[in-house]
Amino acid sequence: MTSAKTVTPPPPPPPSSRRPAPASRPNSKPRRVSFAAPQTQGHRICLYGGGGVGKTTLACNAPGPVAVFDLEMSLPILRGQLPAEADIRIVEGVADWDDLRATLNAEGWDDVQTIIIDSATQAEELAAGWVLKHIPNDKGCHVDRLEEYGYGKQFGYMYDTFLTLLSDLDRHVRQGRNVILTAHDCTMQVPNPAGPDWLRYEPRLQSPPSGKNSTRLRVREWADHVLFLTFDIEVQKDGKAHGSGTRTLYPVEQPWFMAKSRSAETAIPVQKNDRTVWAQIIS
Repeated sequence: MTSAKTVTPPPPPPPSSRRPAPASRPNSKPRRVSFAAPQTQGHRICLYGGGGVGKTTLACNAPGPVAVFDLEMSLPILRGQLPAEADIRIVEGVADWDDLRATLNAEGWDDVQTIIIDSATQAEELAAGWVLKHIPNDKGCHVDRLEEYGYGKQFGYMYDTFLTLLSDLDRHVRQGRNVILTAHDCTMQVPNPAGPDWLRYEPRLQSPPSGKNSTRLRVREWADHVLFLTFDIEVQKDGKAHGSGTRTLYPVEQPWFMAKSRSAETAIPVQKNDRTVWAQIIS
């Protein structure tokens, strides 16, 4: 009786360093890149400065018709000081964050050329109210203050919520409308890896020291123009400040304030109801 031989199978082939090509779908055609023709779109603007410097008045002199979300409730007082030819419309029925977003996504914007959120600082407070109402903490309980979410967690909730507003505004920008977010100012210390830190003016929006979940920095990235409006002040050697009430709009950043612009390159003197200012920015 002949004993059966044991056959040793050949070793497997060495693994290839290249990934196998994915199987092609039947009847699939090669994908081709497509290019869109350049289209005219609106400008995204953040206009900030101190209280009473004239942010709302300047914004209302932007190309119209102008629709204003008067969250600061200042326009009824300013209305008589604006030029008679300005086509300004106050958006009604906005009491909370849901109202703000629903109105931006509603119909009826066809003839509006500029949308103003006055102010983004106040809109952020509406966002905070929405977060407290709809987002529970880790234990599933609703809280009364943002700080009660736990260390730093409120910043993420606020950031994600505010991004939805920027998305709503982008829809209008793509349709050719300008968007202006006014904001109050604040002073912040700028981290400087190359030397000592320093102070500068920035829009008063959420910005944790780490820079993570910073609404302020996201708005700066989102905007085509970050414009700083301030009174002209000269400080003498004795430490006393002097000024005559004149104002300047700064579109280019300097060490003492945050700014940027995709079109303007020089400081612009601002006179009350001077509608030519926007012609130097929105072209």
